[in-house]
Amino acid sequence: MKLAFLFLGPPGPLLLSGWWGNLVGCAVREFTFLAKKPGCRGLRITTDACWGRCETWEKPILEPPYIEAHHRVCTYNETKQVTIKMPNCAPGVDPFYTILCCSTVTTECETI
Repeated sequence: MKLAFLFLGPPGPLLLSGWWGNLVGCAVREFTFLAKKPGCRGLRITTDACWGRCETWEKPILEPPYIEAHHRVCTYNETKQVTIKMPNCAPGVDPFYTILCCSTVTTECETI
């Protein structure tokens, strides 16, 4: 099953080497995760995820809050909830599982 899914976290140690080591900005990559729900068998879902490096900085200042910060993260402009049916659920277990899906067409660095 392929969906668009928001992945919050680092893509892994490979970020430090390869062509993406020079990347500043956001990119889309394929990501597989295991959806789990008690009473159901797990389901592997492959989707596109936003990741990358955005320009970020901090500098000290003399007045509170004593630091000026500019942090940008890769994010999506559009999100929606998608409900999937988990396989082989035990009797009496609701087989439906809702995840947050995102459009990878609109990835960008955004200030948080």
